[in-house]
Amino acid sequence: MTVHHVAVLALDGVTPLDLAIPTQIFTARPETTYEMTLCALDAKVRTTAGFALVADGGLEQLRTADTVVVPGFEPIDPITTLPDAVLDALAEARDRGRRVVSICTGAFALAAAGVLDGLHATTHWRHIDDFERAFPAVTVDRDVLYVDEGDVLTSAGVCCGIDLCLHIVRRDLGAEVANQIARGLVAAPHRDGGQAQYVPAPVAVAGEASLSGTRCWALHRLGEPLTLRVLARHAGLSQRTFMRRFTEETGTTPLQWLLAARLGRARELLESTDRSVDQVARDCGLGTAANLRLHFRRALDTTPTAYRRAFTRLASRGPAASPAVPREHTRAGDTAAAAP
Repeated sequence: MTVHHVAVLALDGVTPLDLAIPTQIFTARPETTYEMTLCALDAKVRTTAGFALVADGGLEQLRTADTVVVPGFEPIDPITTLPDAVLDALAEARDRGRRVVSICTGAFALAAAGVLDGLHATTHWRHIDDFERAFPAVTVDRDVLYVDEGDVLTSAGVCCGIDLCLHIVRRDLGAEVANQIARGLVAAPHRDGGQAQYVPAPVAVAGEASLSGTRCWALHRLGEPLTLRVLARHAGLSQRTFMRRFTEETGTTPLQWLLAARLGRARELLESTDRSVDQVARDCGLGTAANLRLHFRRALDTTPTAYRRAFTRLASRGPAASPAVPREHTRAGDTAAAAP
């Protein structure tokens, strides 16, 4: 398979967690084709946590990379704090058709380099007003986990970078590989970008148990009829209370979550088995091939057969050679995906 080179650019004042996400997900594994290099303007880079790190590569690695990732950094005033050499390297990567990605406040660097002009983008919710004022040429999407504009992708705050990087793996190598990596990280399965980045109650209220057990139970029974009543009964709650609690925890509704989970399962089956489209539809709980095709068209703008064909080619050629693989619609209002 063709090696896909990923350059992670650590800017001065890099946020350690933002940096750890792409370096962990895009590290070389037997099941992937990624080769990751940590890059910086200077070999020694200051972090926001009070320690420094040493980068193996410089800006020259950005010129040969297939994907360039910019993690979040502070202070977020790239127009005055980032050297011209960094901004020029990012602009050149975009001009050369490389995939350019930001995590959290890394979007400020991409915007300062002109990479985001005329595109939709997002960043950490705490800084999104400042971002919108500083870069009027960028259309800001506030209530999303990430934005996918094809070769330019941006994530919201910090841990949303996990969702974005897993989304990239799904685009490149399929849902099965992305889920393997998520399991290795002990992370939630992939969440679509249309989910809100700021959930009103991100942790359970005191005295209330999380609904993660019910979501896990449902994920193992996607082929069964799972109604709101069935889910609420498993959680031991009224339907109204279950709906409220579920939305507070996940930022989406139970039925939207369930649909996305079933589509994710369908993608895995299409990638990893030779089951017919009819059988896949039944096994993932979408009933009929016609219903599966309808939801695939809405969510992925493709058909199950075309999706399977694309990832059959991808398995032998690698992500760098397969630009036609379908990608999800990821802006606010789109279907939200499964996250226990």
